[in-house]
Amino acid sequence: MNTEFSSKKIPILMYHSVSCVATPQFKQFVVSPTLFEEHMAYLYQHAYTPVTVTQLVSTFAQDASVLPDRPVVITFDDGFADFFTDALPILKQYGFPATLYVPTAFVGGTSRWLQRERETARPMITWDQLIEITKCGIECGAHSHSHPQLDILSNSMAYDEIVLCKQILESHLGQQITSFAYPFGYYTKTIQQLVRVAGYTSACAVKHALSSVTTDPFALARRIVKTNTDVDAFATLLSSRGSLTMATMYMRARTPVWQLVRRSSALTKQSLKRRMVGA
Repeated sequence: MNTEFSSKKIPILMYHSVSCVATPQFKQFVVSPTLFEEHMAYLYQHAYTPVTVTQLVSTFAQDASVLPDRPVVITFDDGFADFFTDALPILKQYGFPATLYVPTAFVGGTSRWLQRERETARPMITWDQLIEITKCGIECGAHSHSHPQLDILSNSMAYDEIVLCKQILESHLGQQITSFAYPFGYYTKTIQQLVRVAGYTSACAVKHALSSVTTDPFALARRIVKTNTDVDAFATLLSSRGSLTMATMYMRARTPVWQLVRRSSALTKQSLKRRMVGA
């Protein structure tokens, strides 16, 4: 493999909500439409070429030399309704494709999994809107069915989450769904294999790093764009510079010890719910 292309670093950006409204607990994951437009203008002005996740991994597998000079991937996790109302018009303005990862249990409803962030009423995208966005150069990817921490589930439960999401999306959209994003960024080698067996060709993690042709296509690195990511900070996300601290914290949260802590916390919550129901 040509070392020039194998060493080329590609930024995969990770957005969540594009909105002006958020609870204090969720605010860090919300970028205003004005700031999002500034980000897209920066990409345009500096001659970046956005591609979808599947386009990127397909190019990696076939011929990385045909990548544009400055590739970038724009991804959105969770499928909030504001993607359709606030992000999509800006993407269309610049002719940019993107990849939107959707947890199917919540389509047309609200973000009920965000209890800790007190954001359970945030509107989610609808099926009609998803059908429309796929006609605008937007790739729809899977984000599990009910947005659990897959690495603390049993293998069978995790596989059900991974497969069911794919089946529902393909049924509603009438097209093959080939990319997956791990909820909360948590995964293990086993989870990676389950995603592969389910028929996906790629999966996005977080890692707070850049990706390259040598990156495992089932553990693609992304960098989170947050509410305080101004244009200067955005330029840093696109470069080889980055937050080593954030990358270290992310890897720490994926260790077996922390998986055990998170699993114990989940079991405690389930036990409390059962006691309340039985009271």
